[in-house]
Amino acid sequence: QVQLVESGGGLVQAGGSLTLSCSPSGYTFRFVSAAWYRQVVGQERELVAEISAAGIPNYANSVKGRFTISRDNAKNTVYLQMSDLKSEDTAVYYCYEGYFGSWGQGTRVTVSS
Repeated sequence: QVQLVESGGGLVQAGGSLTLSCSPSGYTFRFVSAAWYRQVVGQERELVAEISAAGIPNYANSVKGRFTISRDNAKNTVYLQMSDLKSEDTAVYYCYEGYFGSWGQGTRVTVSS
């Protein structure tokens, strides 16, 4: 297991932007895939975006064109840039790394309409 530290969540108005960050503790992200998931209470955790070790992204249809996943290997960090946020984006967002299958603790994003 790897400890993943997330940050960047918060309260934002609809149409606004937020950027989430995820960094592992004592581990390098550089050679593994990573992803962001989100979960609403009472619903299953769903994939939002993923990025391969080579930097190739993939997005859920619901966020295409609005969210961007990226990685900065020098900073050992994976980002999720979210723009044009909607109330339905409100959820707890979790970082996931693809080698050990570890999850972050989650960071809450609330979009007010």
